[in-house]
Amino acid sequence: MAKVSLVSLGCPKNLVDSEGALAEIALAGHEIVVDNTLADVIVVNTCGFVESARLESGETIREALEHRRSGDCKAVIVIGCLSQKFGADFKGAGFSVPTELGNADVVMGVDHVGKLAVAIESALSGKSIDGVGEPPTKWIEPEARMQSTPPWTAYLKISDGCSNRCTYCAIPDIRGQYRSRPEDMILREAEWLADNGVRELILIGQDLTQYGRDFDERDALASLLRKLNNIPKLHWIRLMYCYPSKVTPSLIDAIAECDKVVKYIDLPLQHADDGVLGAMNRRGLSEEYMNVIDSLRAKMPEIALRTTFIVGFPGETDSAFENLLSFIQRVKFDKVGAFVYSREEGTPAASMLDEAVPYDVAEQRYDRLMSAQQEISLARNLSFIDRKMEVLVEGRVEDVMFGRSYRDAPEIDGLVYLDDTSLKPGTFVRATITNATEYDLITF
Repeated sequence: MAKVSLVSLGCPKNLVDSEGALAEIALAGHEIVVDNTLADVIVVNTCGFVESARLESGETIREALEHRRSGDCKAVIVIGCLSQKFGADFKGAGFSVPTELGNADVVMGVDHVGKLAVAIESALSGKSIDGVGEPPTKWIEPEARMQSTPPWTAYLKISDGCSNRCTYCAIPDIRGQYRSRPEDMILREAEWLADNGVRELILIGQDLTQYGRDFDERDALASLLRKLNNIPKLHWIRLMYCYPSKVTPSLIDAIAECDKVVKYIDLPLQHADDGVLGAMNRRGLSEEYMNVIDSLRAKMPEIALRTTFIVGFPGETDSAFENLLSFIQRVKFDKVGAFVYSREEGTPAASMLDEAVPYDVAEQRYDRLMSAQQEISLARNLSFIDRKMEVLVEGRVEDVMFGRSYRDAPEIDGLVYLDDTSLKPGTFVRATITNATEYDLITF
């Protein structure tokens, strides 16, 4: 038996995959360690979504190989999105890894469930494996899961893959076509998580609103929410990654009527100019998105709206960007994430070279967008002064406690700062907001 460490990179969806991998490794009898210098085997679960993520994955693999060369560990195993995209050859990945990825002992893609125990055994016996095949075509359930998030919060994956085929995105080629996780498996895991102390459940998938449509069930997500809402020990249920044109009246009703479903929704719009949306192969027009947002706010005036935008997409003119700025001024989102367009080889947008936006122009647009949103976010946050809010306490920094309100997803949104150091992480408290910044709320 070996000491094994696992480095998980990328999004929460990848983190859930890593938690399944950790459980699989532990069930095989290996010891999980968190320090690479103590590991006999280092597993790197990579991200390959955009160039910055690939660079981080490459650097992490490089460090793992250095541990092997120095004798700290005996084998390096690479799994996940990056190896799925490039196989055993990193030459096209935009960075160099010593002697290429083939220098790792085992290379597998996203289809690694149930295969890691054999991979570790092979690696330790000196057998090199390149096990990158096609992405899965059906749901594959891990045998177990080892939660790595704080004990009160867990991500719950309800689907994998994507069939939307946005022109900038390689996810369908990496993760495969959309496949919904069977409802009974979701509910069983949700109950297990709740029984083991989880109070906040965060639903994730490439597109939550597609859930069940591969089973010809249009409102399966709304039905799932109502069933999750009946799990007694859960307190918050949060929705991430909802495609705007697929937010149905039934889903809006379910969010509004289920008391445990926090009034928060993540709608990655990506843009708000109809010409750019068409070039991106996004479904729906900006006015349709506005109608969805109006419907959400009509049912839930206090709903927190998060979105993401891409600036500098090929063909984005000055006028198109101004349309985007006007849209955010009109909507006044609570939270906005923005990214400069990243050209992904193999995607339709990668061939739009004649319409490429200069990087310095895209950077300037990014700065303008985020500056405009900061003013909006500050105004939204200031509107909560003198109001009581429920806060999930999470930790302490020096003499100040911090937590999150219903408006804040972990890692990507803001915090609520509290001055009562006797508060226990993992508990919910009610506190009066006294001040605010662009991102955070303050109660003292």
